Amino acid sequence: MTSPTNSTYPTPFERGDGNYTTTWAECIAFYELLAERFPGVLRWWQVGTSDSGLPMHAGLVTADGVFDRSTLSEQGRPVFFNNNGIHAGEPEGIDACMALVRDFCLEPERLVALGKTAFLFIPVYNVDGCVNRQSTSRVNQLGPELFGFRANGRNLDLNRDFIKCDSLAAQVFNRFFTTWDPDVMVDTHTANGADYAYAMTLIPTQPDKLGGGLGDFLRERMLPAIYSDMQGRGWPTCPYVNLLAETPDDGIEDFLDLPRFSTGYAALHHTIGFMPETHMLKPFADRVAAMRTLVEVVLDFSVAQAVRIQQLRCEARADAVRRTQWPLRWRNDHERPASLRFKGYAAVRAPSRLGDYQRLTYDRTQPWEKDIVHIDRCVEERVVTAPKAYLVPQAWREVIERLEWNGVALQRLDDDRLFDTARVYRVEEVSTRATAYEGHMFHDHVLLSTHSEAIQAFAGDMLVPLDQPRARYAVETLEPEAHDSFFRWGFFNSVLERKQDHISAYVFEDTALQMLADEPALRQAFDDWKAAHPAQQSDQQSVLWFLFVHGRRHAEPEWRRYPVAALI
Repeated sequence: MTSPTNSTYPTPFERGDGNYTTTWAECIAFYELLAERFPGVLRWWQVGTSDSGLPMHAGLVTADGVFDRSTLSEQGRPVFFNNNGIHAGEPEGIDACMALVRDFCLEPERLVALGKTAFLFIPVYNVDGCVNRQSTSRVNQLGPELFGFRANGRNLDLNRDFIKCDSLAAQVFNRFFTTWDPDVMVDTHTANGADYAYAMTLIPTQPDKLGGGLGDFLRERMLPAIYSDMQGRGWPTCPYVNLLAETPDDGIEDFLDLPRFSTGYAALHHTIGFMPETHMLKPFADRVAAMRTLVEVVLDFSVAQAVRIQQLRCEARADAVRRTQWPLRWRNDHERPASLRFKGYAAVRAPSRLGDYQRLTYDRTQPWEKDIVHIDRCVEERVVTAPKAYLVPQAWREVIERLEWNGVALQRLDDDRLFDTARVYRVEEVSTRATAYEGHMFHDHVLLSTHSEAIQAFAGDMLVPLDQPRARYAVETLEPEAHDSFFRWGFFNSVLERKQDHISAYVFEDTALQMLADEPALRQAFDDWKAAHPAQQSDQQSVLWFLFVHGRRHAEPEWRRYPVAALI
């Protein structure tokens, strides 16, 4: 149970009026004081530096004062990870974590209850956003009086950056997460959207996407226990209200947590992740209390079931080593709807005073409770046969370093080598967002063709074998059709450009005639093109460009050829 405010070492939130969240400087000073006073309970250290040059910190609490990562790993100790402040304008977790760590230091029975579990935390992940303090960026949020900003110093949303790692923070996080390899993660947030009765909603790692025994355990054991315990502790909780239509009356569906998000990233490492979302319109003090309760509930379950969770993670990794098929894309399964008992408010529509339309409001004087549709399943949309390994040419160092940050086993070739058979992709079509998305022109649609060929590799190129526990991360970043592949994020955009992009028509006219004589396939393709585009036959540039691009004589092998090969 959550303890009342402890008068010894009160947090800035506790000293306030219920509508104050700590500043970054206050937060760091608070933990530094605790670490100094309670060195046998709390280890505190700097893990990196933000894009704005500010230190990033982490803390670790154990019941027996063992803080060395190697020792904890040798002892097989479970790790529970609490990440806070990724969106610094959603600060409930920052304040809740401070009070919880303080109570570990002051209450022996609470500390002993951890057992062998290590409580690992990042107090403020988005340091840059936390120091960008104001009161207006969260348009629809009720308190606190001042809070941080959603983006970091490069105006990046860090909860979209776990794969591409544009920010120094994400690069730090990738290495930190891989080193500590948490069994369970809670990443704290505040929700926008509809109005309803719950102060707390929850996004878990989608169980179908997590897969196997671990996914079944999450769906059948862990989630029911969390919802029941939250109800018993006075904070009824429901799944995140991801609407099917305009209001909850029409139902909700599970949030498809792609690897760009914290819970989707955790799934790549076979970690059970939770993204609790308090409701923006509930009083800030209630949101902090609900958040602390949620963290405690998940922690208590994780401690009690630590052996089982670790066992299931080991099984998931063993399965990854021998797996022959990997899902690349998922979608919500609307063919298997479930039912959810939900507490909402009447949706009321009335003429707007601003324009000629009906506006929506929720009437809290008209509460309702009824069963609504809940799409709680996901289904595989695209599956790929796993190769023996991937070959990543050394030129793509940004890709290689991200694989390394995530613990993927790599083999550097010592000598040049010819691989007889490899699966190679060519990019036939790609559709890119019209506007920038988190610093990239993201590729929403990718159409590939596949063929087999021999591949010449060179000393220094990297092999990524898939008979390894980190295979899932490799597959979901290196297969170009995967939701958040490196290709979709634009890491390989240069292969989409033809480098020789000019021809002199008066010279190439004769060359094109000779190409048609030498290349029967080009002749057939040209005849088909003329039949399909009769109007373009009078345009010399169109005619010559078609022949230049589709002929073999001046082909650029690298153009639209995906450079990562799958060795089969």
